[in-house]
Formats: sequence, C-alpha cells, structure tokens
Amino acid sequence: MTSLTELIPAPSSVATPGGQGFVLDQATEIQAARGTWRVAHWLRTTVGAATGLPLWPHSSSENHILLRIWPPLADELGGPEAYRLTASGGTVVIDAASEAGLFHGAQTFRQLLGPDVFRRAPVTSKRAWEVPAVTIRDAPRFRWRGFMLDVARHFMPKDGVLRHLDLMAAHKLNVFHFHLTDDQGWRIEIKRYPRLTEVGSWRARTKFGHRASPLWEDKPHGGYYTQDDIREIVAYAAERHITVVPEIDVPGHSQAAIAAYPELGNTDVIDTASLSVWDNWGISLNVLAPTDNTLRFYEGVFEELLELFPSEFIHVGGDECAKEQWRQSPTAQARIRELGLADEDELQSWFIGHFDKWLSARGRRLIGWDEILEGGLAEGAAVSSWRGYQGGIAAARAGHDVVMCPEQQVYLDHRQHAGADEPVPIGYVRTLEDVFRFEPVPPELTPEEARHVLGTQANVWTEVMEDRARVDYQTFPRLAAFAEVAWSRLPAPAERDFADFERRMAAHYRRLDALGVAYRPPAGPLPWQQRPGVLGRPIDGPPPNR
Repeated sequence: MTSLTELIPAPSSVATPGGQGFVLDQATEIQAARGTWRVAHWLRTTVGAATGLPLWPHSSSENHILLRIWPPLADELGGPEAYRLTASGGTVVIDAASEAGLFHGAQTFRQLLGPDVFRRAPVTSKRAWEVPAVTIRDAPRFRWRGFMLDVARHFMPKDGVLRHLDLMAAHKLNVFHFHLTDDQGWRIEIKRYPRLTEVGSWRARTKFGHRASPLWEDKPHGGYYTQDDIREIVAYAAERHITVVPEIDVPGHSQAAIAAYPELGNTDVIDTASLSVWDNWGISLNVLAPTDNTLRFYEGVFEELLELFPSEFIHVGGDECAKEQWRQSPTAQARIRELGLADEDELQSWFIGHFDKWLSARGRRLIGWDEILEGGLAEGAAVSSWRGYQGGIAAARAGHDVVMCPEQQVYLDHRQHAGADEPVPIGYVRTLEDVFRFEPVPPELTPEEARHVLGTQANVWTEVMEDRARVDYQTFPRLAAFAEVAWSRLPAPAERDFADFERRMAAHYRRLDALGVAYRPPAGPLPWQQRPGVLGRPIDGPPPNR
C-alpha cells in the first residue's frame, strides 16, 4: 500500500474521512458503466497482470471498482480531465468528467495499491492489496502536458516507443511529440517517396558523444517505422489518452530528405547529388530549396501524414534554418523578388505560411519552433517556445497559442550534475529540483495573454543517447518532476516544497524500479551508467543547437 501523501503528480485535494477502506483481492470485480470499457480493460490488463487477479464479475458485488463518467464534474472540479476517486466501505468509485479523466483516476488508483502493481508479472507471494479510506479530487492545470522524443538522431524501435507511452501515461502526460525527421535520419515510411526510407533512414556512421568528441562509431545506423507501425503507435497512445503530434522538419534540418531526393536542395549552389545522410551533430547548412517542386513534394508527405495521425496539431519544425545557401542561390533570390519579400527571414516565413494555409484547409493546425515567428507568423499557427521564454511571450501577446519548453529548464538531454562521472554531459546543469521549480507561464503575461499558454513540454534530443538505457538515464527522474509541474496547481517556484517532493520520490523510485526504468539515482550514476574517458568530459555552456 502507498501512503496517501506519496502520489506523483500531486492531486488537487486528498481527504481522509477514516473508516473502512478497500481491499483488492480475488473477490474484486470491475463494474464498468457506459463509456468506460476501455479503462476497465486497461485496469484488467495492468493491475490484473501484476496482481494475478481476474477482476471479472463474481456472484457477489460487495467488493468492486466502479467506473463512471459524469460530465458535470468538469465544472465542479476544473476541466474535462477531472476525476474523483473514493475508497470507502469496501468499494472504490472513480467518477470522471470524461474517459480521459477516468483513465487518470485509474492511474492514481494504481499508485495507491503500491509499487508492486507496476510490475508486468504477477506478485505470487501476495494475495491482497489495501487502499485506505480516501476521497481524491483532481484535475490538471494544463491541457498540453507533453513529452518530445527525438528518434531521428538515434532510432528507437517500436517497442521502445510503446514503452515510453506507458511511462507517459503513468505520469499523466498526454501529448507525445514524435520528432520523426532530421538531418541525421528520416524515420517514417512515405509510400509515394520510397527513397526517404530506402536512403534517408540510414547513415554510414555516427559521432560518439557530443559535437566536440573526436570519436566515431564506424558502422551504419538507422531504421524507420512502417505506416502500420505508426498506426499501432497512434492507437496504443489513444488507448492511454495520449495524442501523438508528428514532426516533419522544414525547411531546415532536412539533409536526410535531400540525400534521398537531391532536387529538394539548392542545386544551383551545391552538388546535392553528392550529399549523404548527415553523420555529425549540429546545424547542417543544407536546407530545402524554396521552389514549387519542394512545396508539392512536402504536400505529398503531409497528405500521407494526415491519414496516419488524427491530431489537431502537426509540427513542421521551422527552427535553425541556415540561410547561407538561400543568400547564394539565384533561385531563392528570384523567389524573394517575385514575392516582394524583404529578406531570407521573410522567405522562411512564406515557406511556413504556405503549410499553415495548407493544413488549415484540411482542418489541422500548424505548430513550429519559435523561429517561425521571424519574418511574421501566419494567423492560427502555434509556437513551441524553446529558446527561453521570449518566443512564447511574443507569440502569446500576438494572439498565438504557445507550448512552453525552454531549453534552459526542460531539455532533458542537458546534464543533471556537474560531476565528471556524468555520462556524455552536455549543456546546462539542470537538476531534479530545477525542473520541479520550472514555471511554464511567464509572469510578464496578462491573464488574457496567459490563456494562450496551452501547456508545457519536456524535450529529449538523442544525439548523445545511443540506446534505451541512456534515454532512461537522462529522462528520469526529472520527467516525474516535470509531470507534477504540468499537472498540479503548484505555488510560485520559490514557494514549492522540494523536500516534500523528494520524500514522495522515495516511493516513486520503487515504481520506476518496477517499471524497469534505468533512471539516474539520487546519489549519482551507477558504474554501469557511466561513460568513461573523453565521452564523459563536460563542456561549458549550452550547445548552440537544440
């Protein structure tokens, strides 16, 4: 049994009336009211699998878990994802404003049962699990509680992606930003353009460590998701009330696509036919040509993308687009004159604006990194503010929706400690406490402007994360702190009780252990988590790229 004060993220309110609580045992059944069968199925396949209990109807219904959807709870508790969990008199009742809220309530119930219930195999030595009498009322602060995973720099097989969706669900995160393309790899099958994966999904070698490292792994690296893989990922996420937002980078971070289809590049400046998928880190100078051919090509890409991803938002990148080739290109300069643009920044704005209109015409919304503000931003587009708060502040003041993900606070590829034993450390030191004290809404915004902050997102770029264990180490336990920031209505950063959060994390580490997460221990990396020698040397200051 977990203490009522060990929940992460912290719920809005916890009341302990006393009296009889609830015991989960062989006699327990799940009673699923209309619209709740998917959550009932999830409980049976997770809690049931860990406990070995069937949780199917019995002859007696005195011991049961009742699931109900009651939309008026949205007004009572604060939003469509609100829920109320009551354990009393031998029953557990989870009422929620929506199926999503019910699922979050089921996650809280799972935490109350204790860390053993997070295991995949039955705990055969135990036959009953207790929950004390309690009433929990809860609702998230933000509608966008995101986690971004970069699979372009280092490919993660499908089973690893599905595992991360489970980890997101366990922390009540609900937006999976899927970074699918970059200079170093194209990771999604596009049937009308097969060379994107035949050529663009593999690179000849990979830099070991950060950009300053002199070491290389001289073997091919790559992989991609078939469209059936993507359908499975999207469906798996939907069952966990997670929206998958795909990212296809334009017009920068596109060397893998140009290597596959050289005509996409600035052919009047360089010999694009000689380009290969990039094997280094940083910002490639090879960007898309601002031609009608390029626009039609990517419209074809997005047409297939929209069939696979039902999300409201489609991410188009738009960041770190080097302008050197456009300045040298007669074709690009002719397009600037033709459109009456002032400069290359406005040319990028035109490029992004084209796809904003194209997506809007199909009932979707464009979102991009905060560079899309440069040269003017199309109405309706949203911004991922990564270069600090200023891009988000400017976007919100201009009436654009914003997702706050400043690199200084929530880039989880940045190192967690200044110690030399940290594996391949990069960027700023951002500790668990730093993330816990992150505030997504800048105080400079008025209440009206702050309404444009859809939420927040933690980003994991994988240049220095070559396998699942490295992703786990960089992501956890900081993602737990981020989840609390995204879900809970916390006081001002300086007033937050980090000692209490650390105390609750002591219990949460046992849950992460049960889930097989190779997190960074509070005392520092274990010997097998370190990367010795040159790869472990810290570098000063932030990396110049994402």
